[in-house]
Amino acid sequence: MHTITVIVPAHNEEEGLPATLESLARQTVPPDRILVVDDASTDRTGEVAASHGVTVLRPSRNLGSKAKAQNYALPHCTTDLVLAVDADTVLAPDYIATVLPVFDDPGVSVAAGTVRTRHTRTVWERGRSTEYLFGFHWHRPIQARANSPMVCSGCCSVFRRDDLVAFGGFPERTIVEDMDYTWSQQIAGRRAVYVADAVALAADPEDLTYLRKQVWRWMAGFCQNVRLHLGRLVIHKPLLAVWVLLALLEILTAPLWWATPFVAAAATDQPLPVAFGWWAGAELLLTAPPLIYAARRRKLPLSGVLVNLPCVYATKAVNLVYAWKALVVELVLVPLHLARGLTVYEKGRADFRPGAASVVPAA
Repeated sequence: MHTITVIVPAHNEEEGLPATLESLARQTVPPDRILVVDDASTDRTGEVAASHGVTVLRPSRNLGSKAKAQNYALPHCTTDLVLAVDADTVLAPDYIATVLPVFDDPGVSVAAGTVRTRHTRTVWERGRSTEYLFGFHWHRPIQARANSPMVCSGCCSVFRRDDLVAFGGFPERTIVEDMDYTWSQQIAGRRAVYVADAVALAADPEDLTYLRKQVWRWMAGFCQNVRLHLGRLVIHKPLLAVWVLLALLEILTAPLWWATPFVAAAATDQPLPVAFGWWAGAELLLTAPPLIYAARRRKLPLSGVLVNLPCVYATKAVNLVYAWKALVVELVLVPLHLARGLTVYEKGRADFRPGAASVVPAA
């Protein structure tokens, strides 16, 4: 029988935190303990957490990143498993019950479920919703069948505590601790598992300002992990190295694909609208089948899924800009000692209280 402690790092999360804690209280398999790290909040985060009957830990100063806040709580965990949940993430009632059985395999070190968006109000949230549905119902199942998941999502991952402690805790050396740990454990011969039936709903950036911050952190963190791990991945986890190299190739070739209709129109007698129509048709053929499958799998209205499809191109454009920035900065300028790389942890979502946005230093 597994035991589990939940760690919820929180900085200025008084408005969003109740939904997270209520979802934990509704778990069909309740956690043994819930720890909320009130990381120098300037709002009522600590009081809100305490009102839900959980244990509140308050560092004497702002720790500077999610990983550091999680590590502050780790010594207080005595269970064999640790569930890390973001303070704006809501878990399905059977999330813990669905993930726990994979840890019956002693080789499993970390596991996480499917992530979906909590809200689809703005073009950016709608685009991210489409990205999640596509990624978690196309890329992630393929990686799972190959026993080489790219990442166990940091907003809802379950860790084997002994492995986590032996590793030194949540990694602070990169800006994205979830990918760093997922790759490190697989390099070490341990297993990372994607649990498709466990669902978590995440609050994603509602405007361009915060989407840019989140995407820059994700892309820079991906390239930091490439710089740190790729050589060992090739040797110890070649299939995972293949996914990483394919992701890099996709970044490099994406501008060519986006330029295809313009090149085709310039090189042939076809009008640009016709060339664009052929390009859009090819895009639809590549994108629609996984989305249709995702809609059926998650019992979502197909019309609602497809109507969000155009929005994904707005988020893809942002992704591409910051992916190329990350390639240049983290994989070219940093190795040449011409830049420091991303070392500041910025939240990818606005704080609910006016003036409470956080920019805090990370490792």
